[in-house]
Amino acid sequence: MNNILYVTFIATFICGVGTGLGAVLVTLFKKSSTLLMSMIMGIAGGIMLSVVTFDLIPEAILMGGMNTTLVGIFIGVTFVVILDLTLPNSHIMKKYGSTVKTALLLGLGLAAHNFPEGLAIGSGFMGGKTLGIKLAIVIGLHDIPEGAAVASPLLKSRLSRIKIILLTALTALPTSIGAYVGAFLGEISKTFITICLGFAGGTMLYIVCGELIPESKDLFKGVFSTLSIIVGVVIGILITMTM
Repeated sequence: MNNILYVTFIATFICGVGTGLGAVLVTLFKKSSTLLMSMIMGIAGGIMLSVVTFDLIPEAILMGGMNTTLVGIFIGVTFVVILDLTLPNSHIMKKYGSTVKTALLLGLGLAAHNFPEGLAIGSGFMGGKTLGIKLAIVIGLHDIPEGAAVASPLLKSRLSRIKIILLTALTALPTSIGAYVGAFLGEISKTFITICLGFAGGTMLYIVCGELIPESKDLFKGVFSTLSIIVGVVIGILITMTM
């Protein structure tokens, strides 16, 4: 139980810092730089892609075999697709302008997406402490642009900077629940760990391919978004090889 609580704390802290940092960047610069946001998203997507491809999925295959891992990936992708189809997404929210209502809807959608990210961290720690830390850091980086997206509409409200940052950081709370559930399931058996790792890999691949990379390219059409993704992939490889 102590191990599960430790994993939950790590997930909460790192993801809370990630979303909070995104809010800090927005409040400091007031007008968010599309180039900066594009680069952050590209690097985060590249790192996540490397860690999933070269560490998470191979670890799952070694632990429980290819078939069980593929089942986990399929379940993970299906879960996120359902969330993506049923929750209001950022494109719809942008249509209504930068209002507090927009921030609230975006925050709720982000909070729901943070649950499977928590599952990824929790199951990652059950596969090994090093893998869990890698996933927590990568997902924390990925939360920076998401935190910025939630905080941006709040700049037009009467809320203070501190309140905007705190409210944005609160969207990371579902990560705690996901991490607890992932760690709990992972302690049951190696088969559960493998499925959870596959699930985590599937959700993260969907987020990278369906959100981070396309959004990075949409924000800035130049070569910097592409270069950022490549830099992220290289950083991810270095993280995988050195940690």
